[in-house]
Amino acid sequence: MATNENSFLGSGWSFPVTFSSGNYRVNLSRLEENVNDSIDIILQTKVGERNLNAQFGSGLQEFFFRRMDESLKGEIKDAVSNALLHNEPRITLTDVEVVFADKSNGRVEILVKYRYNTTNTRHNYVFPFYLNEGTNLS
Repeated sequence: MATNENSFLGSGWSFPVTFSSGNYRVNLSRLEENVNDSIDIILQTKVGERNLNAQFGSGLQEFFFRRMDESLKGEIKDAVSNALLHNEPRITLTDVEVVFADKSNGRVEILVKYRYNTTNTRHNYVFPFYLNEGTNLS
């Protein structure tokens, strides 16, 4: 059986959790997709939300409804950097960029640049974050 050179990245439940219609099994994500799913889960989780791992998460929810200024960019960058440093051991963070993509709707794009620890290959992931969550309801 040949092993994939990226098998160290692993596999796990896809996020959001979905099931296959044919055999009613949980769909899995593999390799790079699994790392991106992990980053997504970490950034969407409030610190303290997981019962058995109270330090898991990023706490980005603390920034809802904040004024979009340079100090907020720095706080978001620090929160993302610390969360990924402590919760995703397969990668080494190389940079985090925070861009106010749409100030009127509170849309922030967080560009996460990282490399895989085992292969030293570089990748990036864009996480859209809305500061004004749920304010566009009629």
